[in-house]
Amino acid sequence: MRDGVKRGSRYAELHCLSNFTFLRGASHPEEQVEQAAELGYAALALTDECSLAGVVRAHSAARDLPLKLIIGSEFELTDGLRIVVLAPSREAYGTLSAFISHGRRGTDKGSYCLTRKDVEDYLVSSKCLVLWLPGEVPDQRAGIWLKERFFDRLWLAAELLITGRDRELLSRWRTYATKLDFPMVASGNVNMHRRERRELQDTVTAIRLRTPLAKVGFGLYSNGERFLRSIDELTRIYPESLLKETIALAERMDFSLDELSYEYPRELVPTGLTPASHLSHLTERGIRWRWPEGAPQKVVELVEHELRLIAELNYEPYFLTVHDIVRFARAEGILCQGRGSAANSAVCYCLGITEVDPARMEMLMERFISKERNEPPDIDVDFEHERREEVIQYIYRKYSRERAALAATVISYRARSAVRDVGKALGLEELQVKTLAKLMQWWDGQRIASGKIEEAGLDPDSPVIRRLMRLVSALVGFPRHLSQHVGGFVISQGPLNELVPIENAAMADRTIIQWDKDDLEDLGLLKVDVLGLGMLSAIRRSLELIRNFYGHEYTMATLPAEDPAVYAMISRADTVGVFQIESRAQMAMLPRLMPRCYYDLVIEVAIIRPGPIQGDMVHPYLRRRNGEEPVTYPSPEVERVLERTLGVPIFQEQVMQLAMVAAGFTPGEADQLRRAMAAWRRRGGLEVFERRLTEGMVVRGYPEEFARQVFKHIKGFGEYGFPESHAASFALLVYVSAWLKHHEPAVFFCALLNSQPMGFYAPAQLVRCAREHEVEVRPVDVNHSEWESTLERDVEGRPALRMGFQLVKGLAEDAVYCVTDARRSCLFTSIQDLVERTQLNKKHLDALTGSGALNSLVRNRHRAHWNISGAQESTPLFGHFRITEGIPMLRAPTEGEDIISDYRNLGLSLRRHPLALLRARLSSMDLTKAAQVLELPHGSIVHAAGLVIIRQRPSNAAGVTFVTIEDETGYLNLVVWGHVAERQRQILLGSTLLGVSGRVQKEGEVVNVIAKQLSDHSALLGELPVQSRDFH
Repeated sequence: MRDGVKRGSRYAELHCLSNFTFLRGASHPEEQVEQAAELGYAALALTDECSLAGVVRAHSAARDLPLKLIIGSEFELTDGLRIVVLAPSREAYGTLSAFISHGRRGTDKGSYCLTRKDVEDYLVSSKCLVLWLPGEVPDQRAGIWLKERFFDRLWLAAELLITGRDRELLSRWRTYATKLDFPMVASGNVNMHRRERRELQDTVTAIRLRTPLAKVGFGLYSNGERFLRSIDELTRIYPESLLKETIALAERMDFSLDELSYEYPRELVPTGLTPASHLSHLTERGIRWRWPEGAPQKVVELVEHELRLIAELNYEPYFLTVHDIVRFARAEGILCQGRGSAANSAVCYCLGITEVDPARMEMLMERFISKERNEPPDIDVDFEHERREEVIQYIYRKYSRERAALAATVISYRARSAVRDVGKALGLEELQVKTLAKLMQWWDGQRIASGKIEEAGLDPDSPVIRRLMRLVSALVGFPRHLSQHVGGFVISQGPLNELVPIENAAMADRTIIQWDKDDLEDLGLLKVDVLGLGMLSAIRRSLELIRNFYGHEYTMATLPAEDPAVYAMISRADTVGVFQIESRAQMAMLPRLMPRCYYDLVIEVAIIRPGPIQGDMVHPYLRRRNGEEPVTYPSPEVERVLERTLGVPIFQEQVMQLAMVAAGFTPGEADQLRRAMAAWRRRGGLEVFERRLTEGMVVRGYPEEFARQVFKHIKGFGEYGFPESHAASFALLVYVSAWLKHHEPAVFFCALLNSQPMGFYAPAQLVRCAREHEVEVRPVDVNHSEWESTLERDVEGRPALRMGFQLVKGLAEDAVYCVTDARRSCLFTSIQDLVERTQLNKKHLDALTGSGALNSLVRNRHRAHWNISGAQESTPLFGHFRITEGIPMLRAPTEGEDIISDYRNLGLSLRRHPLALLRARLSSMDLTKAAQVLELPHGSIVHAAGLVIIRQRPSNAAGVTFVTIEDETGYLNLVVWGHVAERQRQILLGSTLLGVSGRVQKEGEVVNVIAKQLSDHSALLGELPVQSRDFH
């Protein structure tokens, strides 16, 4: 509520902290606001310490409540003076935000530093109101200092907290206030919305102080009175005059976050032009670039429509800002591509921001820009992940740190981190805390089963354990600290710190604002997403390798399109390393979907998402595609919307279009539905749309059953679904990466190795897949390898992949450059020669030896170690002095020892697979090879084992864990149902060589093993280090 305070109310709380005063406040901002409204407060001031991080959440919660929200902040200056600063106007808010920014920017992340001089520089001449928090024994000199500077904008905050000394304190404060001639006001120093949070408040205090609760002592508050008390209770505690003063002060407040207006940067418009004319000029130039022979009429009409809408909403500077960032990237040779809702824009295509041709796609501009939405569009641009920092620093250079900063990400407590911190606070032993934290990996937000606690060696009925689980449940979801968003930039025309506080990020040369992307969206503020994408790095490397090896000049746009051989490879699920379709779920879908064209890839990318899966869209689409059920439409209007997806809504745009054509929604209402879909799991709010949708469809003659099925699809999209434009952008990268894998596998896998870490698969699996595609993979060699993997010519001129030093664990890049610089004149002839010419230390020499990189100089690793121990560096006096030694009688390492050393130092081996050495033992245990399992009929009972390379437990899979294991013959995909995972979670999580007994499940070309029993055979591996990639 904005206008005035609630009539008849007798109290406004002016000093309230939320849990965004990290590890001090014990309630969410929304809880504080809702409780204050329920108690009948006139107003509530959210005053987190040197922070406005929680105010947007409070603002959103207060919008529909009879409560005035006041924006403020608490501060403790370096000399101990404590004040609360309140913002009565937009101007005062800007000053407060700048003051917070100054305090945060002047010191390390997570802290602040402010002095009395800072108060004088920022607050004295402002319109901010100030509450003095005097403590039990006020410092009269501090009071005089404040009075001389703030005059009638200063109050003494009387905080009576039932300590047994309230009358004494009130009398003392009144004496000081009278002597210094400024008013007193009641204040609660609120840390929690209800008294029941006292236990949690004590716990977060212990966590903050890094001291067990039993030893915190006076570090804890003496009682639980720092909560939102009832007005009746406050009336008994405070004199009426102090309560009335809270109302008088609240009535002076005339600011709401709704007043914040955003000004786009203006310097991108050349002199003499307007933003509209400049954008129009750039778009026309882009049309000629995209369609040299002339654009289709459909595109011309789309562009004209978009430009009119952009001009009507004054969004031209936003498009110009993103265009400038993309222009910089392209000029620097950095691959980039827009995605998300921006790909619905023909203007973005003409500006080079996106690569989705509007002539080939069904565009829905309202998904991107809506008059009724009254907020800016959202353009996401992916850049090569290894060069994104260049783009980020360009933005900082162009707009300065006063006008540009990254959005924040709120890092909140999850189950495991909550168990760790609460366990330490309760004084549990470190081993107990670690054991319990591991259990939380499987926790879904409810109480841990007593059986699991017993497995950890603890008593589930112990008061301490019961208390721990109660506190963990309360703490999960609490913010811990602010981190930086993956790439969401806020850029402004004026000083950004007058819009939102700015603070330092953990990374050097980075600054962040105190609001996250949801806060920005709620306030309708501009965010440009500058994101990193590993596949773009791999594609850029691939195109460079092709140019350098063959002399062919390709771009993503000029690679041959719609190649049947590429689609055949995709349909076989031969997609290890291919963008977006290398996951278990995608690979299982490919042989069923059998993509044959680009639009099939668009559907493939979008359909394996939580939204379509939860909305029951996958199987109906597959049945219709395979001719197993008829494709029907209730009306020609619906047919036009759903024809391209066989009557099943797969994309967000289709749901919006259905709402418009079948239920009479306006484009803006349809976009509100989209936003509600995205947020309903967190906030609810879909109910009103269900009624509106059902009634609208029934009135227009559609069966109620159809309306309810559509709403089921809509609820599914609440679990995350793709817009068609986003899927189309990703599908381009799917095709390009698949083309490279099929036609140039050596190039493709070389580029992937050099772009790690990325994707689902580790280098060991990528190298294996490369060799399966007949790529010769050569070992790391001190005489031939570079830092990155490279291509060499075999005897027939074909590319062979030479592994790079980058793969060697413990080998520093500067050491590698010593090697490559030294060998320019001639190759190394011996280890002594290597030592003399590179001056490498023993650590780096051992890393080279362990990886096998010295095998071209000596016969084996044992000899290499021996030679290194006897190698001598040259001296100024004797130069290359050498002592001739006899050849030692050293045993050569066994194959098993070599493989173990390969894995320890490279994470992979070019020798036989480790399980090939164990096959006789595994066969004696009746464990079948993976390749043989794949040939068994559906329903066969099978026993197998393999190295765990991937564990995946999607949040939408109802507790199912998907595991991929490998042996020397191939891969097996395991499905571990929730009850099996629960029963055998230690084996499932801890095994590196996992055995499985289960049943073969075959659907066409897709083969899974449904696990019934798991077993851990890791001991057979001895010292072999194997690492899986786990996804959640």
